[in-house]
Amino acid sequence: MEGEHVAEGQELGLPVMGPLRHVLTESHDIAYVEDGPPDGAPVLLLHGFPYDIHSYVDVAPLLAEAGFHVVVPYLRGHGSTLFRDPGLPRSGQQAALGADVIELIDALGISRPILAGYDWGGRAACVAAALWPERCAGLVSVNGYLIQDIARAMSPLPPELEAGFWYFFYFLTDRGRAGLTAYRRQVAEVIWRRNSPAWQFDDAVLSRAAAAFDNHDYVDVVLHSYRHRLGQAPGDPRYDEVERHLATLPQITVPTVTLDGQADGNFPATDGATAAGHLSGPHRHHQVPAAGHNLPQEVPEAFVAAIHEVHRLSQSWSPAVT
Repeated sequence: MEGEHVAEGQELGLPVMGPLRHVLTESHDIAYVEDGPPDGAPVLLLHGFPYDIHSYVDVAPLLAEAGFHVVVPYLRGHGSTLFRDPGLPRSGQQAALGADVIELIDALGISRPILAGYDWGGRAACVAAALWPERCAGLVSVNGYLIQDIARAMSPLPPELEAGFWYFFYFLTDRGRAGLTAYRRQVAEVIWRRNSPAWQFDDAVLSRAAAAFDNHDYVDVVLHSYRHRLGQAPGDPRYDEVERHLATLPQITVPTVTLDGQADGNFPATDGATAAGHLSGPHRHHQVPAAGHNLPQEVPEAFVAAIHEVHRLSQSWSPAVT
């Protein structure tokens, strides 16, 4: 660890995650917060785009009080997480996000944490759980199996769903780069309102998260994420082998709990059957009433319950008998 300081957003008068700590991984100086007893069962909580670690502002203390050792990092391009090498590509591809999880586990010396997240963070958790199952005890993922099928990325969705993904295509353009650069907070607000139409957040809550978008790599990482997933940008060659494995849509073998919010404006709740086809370990699925896309912040109790559930599953599960 290399020092600590207060997390972004304290001046808004809202609860904040903090203090921030830093750890050096192979590729990053990762900023994170930590809570709970160091000898507790470890849980890594991973946020999405365009959000930040405060998606877990209520989840983390509840887990810490229950005896879990909680780690909540800023993803690459967000908050105070920085690339160590100015020459590295500012990749946002799924392989990079998953590899970052493993590098963080290594740097912190954490043994087999539960990986939990939504959106980009859920994808990072799914990638890590699928390709490095020996490194994690279980998985909690909002919206199911999130590994991207890039080979089918240009297959259209029904128009009412495509409309919610306007930013995917906006970010393919120079106009989108300029727009995200100039209007980081405003772009996030439009996405939040579509993702979570029932969530009554205020300006202070949005501003607390938007502080994380001031990272000077934010725009490059975000644009690359969407351009790569749509097959419109090459990946970082360092992750070519990982992407080849992900292209097979690998099974996730660890115990998994998937969650769908019934008020998610872009990802309609399902019965979990589609995700189950990619999950060969113990699996439970739940729909969460009134929850949108940012499920851990909107209904923290449901997310905490999922962590407890996957922890129980992991205690009674052995890879040798599944």
